[in-house]
Amino acid sequence: MLVLASRSVGRRTVLTNAGVPHEALTANIDEDALRRGLRAQGLGPAELAKALAQAKALEVSRKRPDDFIIGCDQILALDNGTLFDKPVDRSALVEQLRILSGNRHTLFSAIVIARARKIIWCHSDKVVMKMRELSDAFIADYVESEGDGLLGCVGGYMIEARGAQLFSTIEGSHFAIIGLPLLPLLDYLRSQGILAS
Repeated sequence: MLVLASRSVGRRTVLTNAGVPHEALTANIDEDALRRGLRAQGLGPAELAKALAQAKALEVSRKRPDDFIIGCDQILALDNGTLFDKPVDRSALVEQLRILSGNRHTLFSAIVIARARKIIWCHSDKVVMKMRELSDAFIADYVESEGDGLLGCVGGYMIEARGAQLFSTIEGSHFAIIGLPLLPLLDYLRSQGILAS
C-alpha cells in the first residue's frame, strides 16, 4: 500500500489525477519546532526540505512499516537567502505577498519514500519563480477570494488555481510547485512494481 504522509489537498489531487492509488495519514510531528531546530543547525533550503520530508515519512512508517510512505516538504527562499514558512494568518499572508511581489524566489521541493522505518528513496527539485508586481488592491482581493486555504501553502498561493495570475515566469515543474515532484515518483513506483510499467 502507498501512503501519503500528508493530508494536503493539492498533493492528494496530483496522485489521484495521475491514477496512483493511495491513502493519506498526517504525520504526528511538531513541524514548526523541527523546522526551527534544523534551521539552527544551519541547513540550507534544499537540505531543510529533505530533512522535513524524511521526518514525516519516518513517523508514519513507524505505524505502517509494511507500506511505502511518501513524505514531502517545500521551502521557499528569496534570492537573498530569506526563508519563508506558511503564513500564520491572513495579515501575515498579505505581508508575505507584498514581499514576494516583483521578486524572484525559489521553491525547494523534496519527496522521499520510507519503508520498514528506513528511507529507501529520495528526490529533490527546485522551481525558480518570478512574481509580477502586485498592487495592494489585487493582493487584498486575492486573499479575500481565495480564503484561508492559502495559509496551508508555503508561498501563500495555489498555482493550480488563481495563483497562476501572480507570476510572470516559472522555470521548473508544475508538480514541484504543488509540492509533489510527480514524474520522478512515478518512475520509482514503476521500478518497484507498485505501478504497472
